[in-house]
Amino acid sequence: MSYSNQCSRLRRRTPLLLAALALLPAHAGAAVPAVAEKGDTAWMLTSTLLVLLMAVPGLAMFYGGMVRAKNTLSVMVQVAMVFSLLVLLWIAYGYSVAFSAGSPWIGGTDRLLLRGIGVDSLAATPTPGIGVPEYLFIAFQATFAGITGALVVGAWVERAKLSAVLLFIVIWFSLGYLPLAHMVWASDGFLFKLGALDFAGGTVVHINAGVAGLVGAWCVGKRLGYGQTAIAPHNLAMTFAGAALLWAGWFGFNAGSALEANASAALAFLNTLLAPAAAVLGWTLTEKRMRGKASALGVASGMVAGLVAITPACGTVGPAGAIVMGLVTGAACVWGVNGLKRCLRADDSLDVFGVHGLGGILGALLTGVFSADSMGGTKSVAAGYSIVAQLGVQALGVAITLAWIGLVSLLACTISARACGGLRVDEDAEREGLDIAEHGETAYQS
Repeated sequence: MSYSNQCSRLRRRTPLLLAALALLPAHAGAAVPAVAEKGDTAWMLTSTLLVLLMAVPGLAMFYGGMVRAKNTLSVMVQVAMVFSLLVLLWIAYGYSVAFSAGSPWIGGTDRLLLRGIGVDSLAATPTPGIGVPEYLFIAFQATFAGITGALVVGAWVERAKLSAVLLFIVIWFSLGYLPLAHMVWASDGFLFKLGALDFAGGTVVHINAGVAGLVGAWCVGKRLGYGQTAIAPHNLAMTFAGAALLWAGWFGFNAGSALEANASAALAFLNTLLAPAAAVLGWTLTEKRMRGKASALGVASGMVAGLVAITPACGTVGPAGAIVMGLVTGAACVWGVNGLKRCLRADDSLDVFGVHGLGGILGALLTGVFSADSMGGTKSVAAGYSIVAQLGVQALGVAITLAWIGLVSLLACTISARACGGLRVDEDAEREGLDIAEHGETAYQS
């Protein structure tokens, strides 16, 4: 297939996937884009920085405020260390395995340690003949991998060993994240070839993190006193500020996935504004009806739930669809962190599955509905887009993510437990708090 024909085919799908064409010279003898567009490059540089803002400090603050004061630093350290570890692993082998040509399930190893990539290497954008520096696309995708792993740790905070967390993340990343990223985003990936819609990471990031966190929470076990004594957030103002930083950074996460400063980025930007706004209202109104009060934690959680839901859909659904998705997901995730959590019988400390897992599943499925132009989206029903058929593809993507990441996470927990002498700290250390037990410091001096 010619380069121009590949570009035409990919433009009908997710713009983020176009960067896989940067690998064509090594595998298909095609020419890379000839020109690096300065405006697109500037936008992608900004977007990459915004995704970094999401993780450190955004996610670190969001998680840090939700734990007890004695564990504040340990949570922030885990977020920063996991993010840093995954950025380095992405350079070592992650980028090659995720985006090099290979099988429908996994990529190749020809670009380990970014071999063959230089300052003149370009990654394709939706406009034929135009690209952005491949180094920039690598950095952008590195932040995606980093924040996905950082999301996972919220499920087992306050009792997991740092060594076990890091080993789990290495195994999960190598056997779980990379194959899934290849299946969904690489041009020869299994789900990509089926036409799965995932603009910025509903399956690869959010359902993935939710399932990994849930399995980890089951394996690590419940916190001491869970269900018997109150385990309340120690600093909701910090959590609220972290959620606000997540929302701000998410514009880079979603709109940056267009790979260009174009109308697709503008649509993703607008939807990233609308869906969380609707989810805040959906969450708080549901909470008010159920409990009689709308909480600050609910507002912050609603922001995140709406952002999770719109991630796979932001470039293909219309503004009205984004609002509906936000409202539905905001309301549903109230049940996710209450009723569903009790049904699962897991101490998912910071509700990673209840928000990211459930919100990601709803977002992935609703993407298939609201992407149709008859529902205000960008996919033409007259040209052959079928809501029913697309729902089937989206559901298959969800099922594969649930099953594969569940198995990989169970394996990662088993190996980490044996290698690290267990997954959790001893009872004395847990009672004292992980800040002192693992780091010899405290977040607050009395």
